[in-house]
Amino acid sequence: MKKEEAMGLTVNFDRLKKDILELACFGSDPQGGISRPSFSPADLEARAWLKCRIEDAGLAYRCDGAGNIFGRLDGEGKTVMSGSHIDTVINGGRFDGSIGVLTALECCRRIKEEGFAHRRPLEMASFTDEEGNLVGDFLGSRAFLGHLDRKLLEEGKTPFGLFFRDVLAETEFTIDGILEAHLSRPELEAFLEIHIEQGSVLETDDRTIGIVDRIAGKNYWLCRFSGRAGHAGTTPFELRQDAFLGLADFALKSTHYVATEHYGSMLTVGRVFTHPGVFSIVPGRTDFTLDFRSTSVEALRDMEKQLPRMAEDIAVTRGLRFTMSPVDRTEPVVIPSRITDLLEEECGALGYACMRMPSGAGHDAQLLTELTDAGMIFIPCEDGISHSPEENIDWDDLEKGANLLLRAMLRLANE
Repeated sequence: MKKEEAMGLTVNFDRLKKDILELACFGSDPQGGISRPSFSPADLEARAWLKCRIEDAGLAYRCDGAGNIFGRLDGEGKTVMSGSHIDTVINGGRFDGSIGVLTALECCRRIKEEGFAHRRPLEMASFTDEEGNLVGDFLGSRAFLGHLDRKLLEEGKTPFGLFFRDVLAETEFTIDGILEAHLSRPELEAFLEIHIEQGSVLETDDRTIGIVDRIAGKNYWLCRFSGRAGHAGTTPFELRQDAFLGLADFALKSTHYVATEHYGSMLTVGRVFTHPGVFSIVPGRTDFTLDFRSTSVEALRDMEKQLPRMAEDIAVTRGLRFTMSPVDRTEPVVIPSRITDLLEEECGALGYACMRMPSGAGHDAQLLTELTDAGMIFIPCEDGISHSPEENIDWDDLEKGANLLLRAMLRLANE
């Protein structure tokens, strides 16, 4: 393949847009969003649809033991892979994850249609349960790495209260198959993922393309303040062991600490349950989720130490007990300059306004950095909204991002 020939190759954007809108029909819900958690009936229908698209494109279809789906163009040596996920959060949007899978499919499809030479194999990928609706985030990409624990799969429950093993019983997949999924993975030369930004930086700066140079690591904990329930009308303030006030105090102090000591890092109390949860009773227990993340390893380690100490101090002061249980953890990663430089060069050749930027959200690409050089392309999303029925994009931005991905895949496949 000559370089000047590759420069003229573009995606069939009308076809890509049609695929995205068709996929959005699977799991569409009454609230106007999409609810397509992995292994749900809607997801299984979407998987069958995607298999047909892969085979119709003339790619070699493969599904591993974790339900990760691949479409392959053969070559020699290590594989250049691109993809993302098609599962969604409950009442999510049309573009998170899906554009990464379907754009990768379109790139492989165009390369095959036009008969462009590619020395290395090319593969599109759709990873299972990136969103964490089963047992922790990134089930598929962690299975692809071989980093899953049998006990978690056998005893773990989904956020909906179902045992994971019972969810699997309704599918063709098994725990043994998930644990063995990594045995069939190809050796990778590089991995690329195109994704909506899920923030408003690109839109604010009027940039078409974001080239991700860092991805934040995350800790996700289930936490509890335990006190003593009491009558809301008769228990004096000074005698209360109010578990909710312990959480309120912690939420304010921990947010101030992260904002002042580790600016740019994030902390969120996302879900709260008070017990017994009655109007007239002082809460005797408060269960909550704690999500904190940073692109800095040092900041993440400091938060891991300081946040439990802060919660313990608050608990002692208010006559409470604090307990926590880690649920999930990912490490911050730095994207290799080989990938960021290549993407920046191709943006220049295409005349696209781009910027380098971090990702505060986790992605499958983050996991795959353990295996290979991985990179990410961001496109803007309207008002920074994601994981919502209001999630939206400018289709022109996606077309540009798709053509950037196409050129980057071809270049990596022929280096």
